[in-house]
Amino acid sequence: MSVAFALHIKEKFQGPPASEALDKGLRLEGTNGDAVILIHGMTGTPNEMMYLANFLNKKGYTVHCPRLANHGSPIWILKYTKWQDLYNTVRATFMELSQKHRRVYVSGLSMGGLLGLLLAEEFKGKVAAVSCLSPTLFYDGWNTPWYRFLLPVAYYTPLKYWLFFKESPPYGIKNKAIQRRVDEYYQKADLADMSGVAQFGYPFFPVSLLYQLEKLREHLTRRLSNIATPLQLIQAEQDDMTSVKNAQFIYDRVKSSQKEIVLLYNSYHVITADQERGEVAARVEKFFASI
Repeated sequence: MSVAFALHIKEKFQGPPASEALDKGLRLEGTNGDAVILIHGMTGTPNEMMYLANFLNKKGYTVHCPRLANHGSPIWILKYTKWQDLYNTVRATFMELSQKHRRVYVSGLSMGGLLGLLLAEEFKGKVAAVSCLSPTLFYDGWNTPWYRFLLPVAYYTPLKYWLFFKESPPYGIKNKAIQRRVDEYYQKADLADMSGVAQFGYPFFPVSLLYQLEKLREHLTRRLSNIATPLQLIQAEQDDMTSVKNAQFIYDRVKSSQKEIVLLYNSYHVITADQERGEVAARVEKFFASI
């Protein structure tokens, strides 16, 4: 993950309407009596889960991919979001679906996978299975900048609310055609104009959210040994943001009797949209069907 820091003091940005005016995410009704919650990544959108959602829905599953709390809102709203706010979005979706469906499965991308694990830890025996896609506990991929080690300096000061970084290629995508489309949007993006974030996600990442990811990591790590839910971990060997060590760290600590790691060899971080998205969807569906 190659980044450039920007210091922005003024909050007189242009941007999309408040989150209440946004769609609540992706909802597809199924036929087999089971449901799947898909969880997009931090600063992402439900669009990054679209292929997987349609694939699972064609197999009969009801699929809900909620828009996480404050995502799609102006960045000055997003930057004050807590990890608990994000988890509550997922929790509310589970509470709704579990009342109407025989089984509820969960799959999340990047940070979304961590939220799925928290759900399994809270609702022991009620979450049917979890599939973590590119789980992100540590930013240790080949494209992360050396100065990531300086982030804790900002974490414990008000600076975390004023520092942002802007992503640069490859944006977690190995597919060149998709990478070019993302690059076209990101290169035009400016902190003063967040008008495309509801559809494309945020080209700028508030450091305050990295701090929240660190708090989520600490909270989840202490609870991994409580998780016995069937677990699948899918990660690209060439993940540019988070290495395979993330999947292995989780695998070694959960108590699940049914668990597996699946490695991909032609993708980067956003495996739900990259070159092997078809294989990802097929492996997730196969794992859920095996429960």
